[in-house]
Amino acid sequence: MNWSLSFEPLIAWPLLGLLLVPVLLLALAGLWLRRRGALLRIAALAALAVALANPVLLDEEREPLKSVVALIADRSQSQEIGERRAETDRALEALKQRLERFPQFDVRVIEAGTADAADERTETRLFDALDNAFRDVPPSRVGGAVMVTDGQVHDVPQSAAGLSAPLHALVTGAEDERDRRIRFERAPRFGIVGKPLEMTYRVLAEDDRRGSATVRLSVNGEPVSVEDVPVGREMPIDVVIPNAGRNIVELAIEPEDGELTTANNRTIALVDGIRENLRVLLVSGEPHAGERTWRNLLKSDASVDLVHFTILRPPEKQDGTPINELSLIAFPTRELFVEKIDDFDLIIFDRYQHRDVLPILYYDYIAEYVENGGALLVAAGPEYAGNQSIAHTPLIGALPALPTGDVLEQGFFPRLTERGERHPVTRGLDGSASEPPRWSRWFRLIGVERPDGQVVMQGPDERPLLLLKRQGEGRVGMFLSDQGWLWARGYEGGGPHVQLYRRIAHWLMKEPDLEEERLTAEGSGMTLTVRRQTMADETDPATVIAPSGERFEVPLAESEPGIFEGAVETDEIGLYQVANGELSVLAHVGPVNAPEFADTVSTTERLRGVAEASGGSVRRVAEGGGLDLPGIVPVRGGDAAGRDWIGLKSTDDSVLKSVRRVPLFAGFLGLGLLLLALGSTWFREGR
Repeated sequence: MNWSLSFEPLIAWPLLGLLLVPVLLLALAGLWLRRRGALLRIAALAALAVALANPVLLDEEREPLKSVVALIADRSQSQEIGERRAETDRALEALKQRLERFPQFDVRVIEAGTADAADERTETRLFDALDNAFRDVPPSRVGGAVMVTDGQVHDVPQSAAGLSAPLHALVTGAEDERDRRIRFERAPRFGIVGKPLEMTYRVLAEDDRRGSATVRLSVNGEPVSVEDVPVGREMPIDVVIPNAGRNIVELAIEPEDGELTTANNRTIALVDGIRENLRVLLVSGEPHAGERTWRNLLKSDASVDLVHFTILRPPEKQDGTPINELSLIAFPTRELFVEKIDDFDLIIFDRYQHRDVLPILYYDYIAEYVENGGALLVAAGPEYAGNQSIAHTPLIGALPALPTGDVLEQGFFPRLTERGERHPVTRGLDGSASEPPRWSRWFRLIGVERPDGQVVMQGPDERPLLLLKRQGEGRVGMFLSDQGWLWARGYEGGGPHVQLYRRIAHWLMKEPDLEEERLTAEGSGMTLTVRRQTMADETDPATVIAPSGERFEVPLAESEPGIFEGAVETDEIGLYQVANGELSVLAHVGPVNAPEFADTVSTTERLRGVAEASGGSVRRVAEGGGLDLPGIVPVRGGDAAGRDWIGLKSTDDSVLKSVRRVPLFAGFLGLGLLLLALGSTWFREGR
């Protein structure tokens, strides 16, 4: 029972005072003047005041509330090192048993720090878990928190201002742990393909230990260099970015005896390779309706530097027009096709025919340019079937088909071949899925024989229309019609000329995404996705090697013609090696250089400041190979930690269950006392 006195005045307190104060002043005046009966008047006035104030005795039945205690277990990946997980499990179980002895504590067990596929940071965020545990608890009922962790917590607050109860940290791991790690200090996100990219890195060790470490550099899984570097010093390195798109730059150090883990002995940087502006030489043999189609397309591409020449008058045509009125600039044949031919990524002959503008020897240079890795596109018209065709020059060895001399003049729909439906240049062209295709007709096709390479588009009677060929280290494409401008002009609805022409040009210039045989893999969260691009009708499963060395297979299913895909959920963070046939690729799954692996040595210092500021403590769980847990003591205030004990705050909060009211100046008793007091006054006055 909990008795208390309360007043429930019959009239408002201000009005009660307004009535009683004048009477009290008169009574006090009589007492001051020593009038007879003054004490009785004061007693009568007091009785009247008490009656009007209506005192009530309250008997409250209350139920005490429990203090809420958070028991937080660190389940991050750094807790998998050594015996830390076992120490955590044993400490957690022992703490729960000890807390069960205290009925005044409501214990909430939270497991935090587990890897989350949606959390790209993968940090140990125990204080976020602590906030969530106390989100529905008033500060007066917070009893405290006990964290079982290795001390590597990444969301430690700057102060303990937000903590209303003691925080205790029990740290797993040994005090004498050693580890070395490597990390990038400066790693740009982008780099120019073929150019060195400046990066810096550092090898770190505990306790500022010096010495040297052997660092191995790899780019996209290919070893590049090995060198010995001093520990602790920031070191520069130049990396040549080999490919456009995603590149993986990896640094690794050899493991050292006694190291805690080798998970942080490697670090990676993801660098997106960007090509410098591609240089394209476009030579138009003579003006025609589609002359500007290629020019407009290439000029609209910001990544292309275009050099365009049109042969307005061949050398044999002489009509007496002065040179200064005839041409805009002289055709620099030697400069373009001898001195600087290797500077071009692509040469396009648009309806070009041999009319002595180029010396015969120069065609040899062009053929050699292709053999050595250059790209050539022939957009053919009727001139390719004539006597002055470039097929009658030394360039013949690089051409994918020879003319028959026939020129077909009739309307037809360009169609994809069976191989064209799988080839990345023509696969999925807008309008190709229907029959007839949803694009306009063309009206001219150049006849060829002995086509070499891959025929990806065809005209009537399955005649080749678009051929793609690998020649030596280079590539050659041949368009056997000059009617593409009909699509550009919107004739009969037009067609996907921009999509097609751009893909042809970029395939010739070896764009990785347009390779016929390509294997790619990437990580999204903790999911590894494998994509195989192939001209084959089927493909074998991809073989994957995890960072731990575990080997498994990922089945690949065809998602569209020429594309096979597969995905697998993983639980390891790091580099995965993926292979399919003769192709192999690296993929990184999970956060890049996650903070979880940056520092793996257990520590008591990171949590000490905030724990001691809250009144708590930090100590190790295991000493001398055994479990060494402090005792638990409920406290009301003051110190919350000692040499071998930790304190958790008990609350004084309670919940009201029932109330019993006993009025003290009501009924016959109150009436009798009031009449007795007033009657005594009258009796005294009567005498």
